[in-house]
Amino acid sequence: MVANACAEIRGIVFDLDGTLYVCDRYAAEIHAEAVGYIAALMQISTAEAGLIMAATRLRLVEESGTVPTISAVCTGLGGNGPDLHRVFLQKLRPEAYLVRDERVIRLLKRLAEKFTLAIYTNNNRALTARIMNCLGLDGLIAHIFTIDDTWRGKPDEEMVCRVLAALKLSPEEALFVGDRYDVDLRVPEQLGCPVYLSQHLEQLLRLEELISRSGITPSAGISATPADRTVKEPKSPLDF
Repeated sequence: MVANACAEIRGIVFDLDGTLYVCDRYAAEIHAEAVGYIAALMQISTAEAGLIMAATRLRLVEESGTVPTISAVCTGLGGNGPDLHRVFLQKLRPEAYLVRDERVIRLLKRLAEKFTLAIYTNNNRALTARIMNCLGLDGLIAHIFTIDDTWRGKPDEEMVCRVLAALKLSPEEALFVGDRYDVDLRVPEQLGCPVYLSQHLEQLLRLEELISRSGITPSAGISATPADRTVKEPKSPLDF
């Protein structure tokens, strides 16, 4: 659902992984490579690393009350973003798993006729480009913000403000779309942005209908409803 009423929507900021595509097999590969990174870092077995990462995730949830990303878990165990993403770039194979979905392509083409479109992701730029190519989304979204722009991962208020400034949008003018409320949507919503929680492609594809039904256009307001905040755990390991 969309949350936060606003006078005018001019742009839509999408998360990438888990939002513009969903693939459990690729998610499992991401998780496996993150476990391998921690195993090598701590010089332990992958089985031990997996258990330690699961325990660290639970501890971070208890400490913050929000679900951490896999990057935050690895950082909490002594890793760092640049090294983790070098592993991802070298070993992940999105080409083996991801395929284009013409429904998503048509949706984005139609939305691009009315709104400024952007991607804001915890993925790195090179891997994002490969994923976009697999999905057939090259050239559809001009504005792309990745973690290696600043190495400030989501959730991060400063980065959301930078995204809004780069797009020349006020918070009320930017609709954020993501699959993880705590990671993708909480901070934008706190800043006054409307948000849309989309955790499978059917929800993503309903976005255009929701926009039309709610009257979200470049010159009209929306009737907002509360976002679903009941999601406490990620639906898959695909959580850069």
